Amino acid sequence: MITVFGEGRGFRVVWLLEEMGLAYRLRPVDLAAGVQDDTEFMAINPGGFIPAIRDGDVVMVESIAIMEYLMARYGPTPLAPGAQDPVFPAYQQFLHLGEAGLAAPIYFVGGARNFAPEVERRNWSARQALRVFQTRLGLVSRQLALSPYLAGDRFTAADISAYYALQLARGFGGVALGAAELTYMARLSERDAFGRAMESCQATRAWVEASAKACRA
Repeated sequence: MITVFGEGRGFRVVWLLEEMGLAYRLRPVDLAAGVQDDTEFMAINPGGFIPAIRDGDVVMVESIAIMEYLMARYGPTPLAPGAQDPVFPAYQQFLHLGEAGLAAPIYFVGGARNFAPEVERRNWSARQALRVFQTRLGLVSRQLALSPYLAGDRFTAADISAYYALQLARGFGGVALGAAELTYMARLSERDAFGRAMESCQATRAWVEASAKACRA
């Protein structure tokens, strides 16, 4: 049984597992309460961040690396186009851009926006991180003008990667997404595996619903 430690970016992993029909157990990790006393989790990831997985003797951290491991270990799967597939370059680009270009910078924007002292909330680093996010978001917008998914006409793990980043930007970073991005996210949320992942990830579900209400207010 694959154990997934933590939600947050762990939602990507849970959604992927649901798409692939793999059995798993979601083990909550409460970062807000501090993880220093969570000895089981700290033994899995001494860095103290989520997500992490345990799959038999295999322990991994970093959501995109975990996704690639699961697809390689338990594939083949249409979620990961092969290297000879014409959509492979776009798939690879957006799989990694979802974290490195989108989620990573917006995490610091959201941290400043939600937790920093008022005078620090729009400091130089936060503004730079927002500019990085916005330039990478432009690549997503351009791709969505060409195709319904980031690797063309079919859903792949790149869309799982990007969805989390866009939701993070909307709900945590305070970014107003465009119509194309919102339509894309709505399309992804209609997938059966997405719904099952939300049922497993109750904290994520509550956060998404709360952020949606805030955006409508």
